[in-house]
Amino acid sequence: GIRETGVITGFLRFFLFLSGELPVIHAVKWYHISPDTSLIYPPGQNSRMKKILMITTVLVLCTVLVLAAGCTQPATPPATSTPTPTTTTAAATPTASQTATSSTPGPTQTLPPSWNIEVQVQSNGLSYDPQIIVSCQGGMGLNAIQQIDVTVTGSNGVVVTGVMKKPLYKGQEISLRSTNAPGDKTDRAEVWATTPQGDKVKIFDAYVPFRTY
Repeated sequence: GIRETGVITGFLRFFLFLSGELPVIHAVKWYHISPDTSLIYPPGQNSRMKKILMITTVLVLCTVLVLAAGCTQPATPPATSTPTPTTTTAAATPTASQTATSSTPGPTQTLPPSWNIEVQVQSNGLSYDPQIIVSCQGGMGLNAIQQIDVTVTGSNGVVVTGVMKKPLYKGQEISLRSTNAPGDKTDRAEVWATTPQGDKVKIFDAYVPFRTY
């Protein structure tokens, strides 16, 4: 700021010099002046000095105002980041879906004796809330089998799935929504056992009638 003010002041003095408003300083001579002697400026020199002083004062004030305006500029506020909302979904058990799964039972497999596990599959027989109940009945593989998966395909085409996870125990059960349609070939139930190697073996696949009487 000081350098800019000096440049502007020098430029103004040079301009005044060219225009004849700034007096030229010639060789200076020293004179002894007694106390009774009064100094008399040449005509017009006093007014020119007043003009120069006034212009210089205005220039300095303008420079101070410009510097003050530059120092008081508001600071740019820091940018704030908007947090992105996250959505967490949880899988429910059992689940129901409308698929084109076949309602005809297929073949089943037999587990090795050391992994054998028994299950019981039956309907609860309630017309107002029909359910197919799958219960674990124990076996040598009770501690070896990782989980039991159950799928019920209703006569209306709705597929419901459920899982029984470790630790498995005798009497553990799961209930899945079914239908109360009459007849023997209505709702299909499938049961898989997961071996220690992670293989899924189908141990049950059959129709489960709503009522047996």
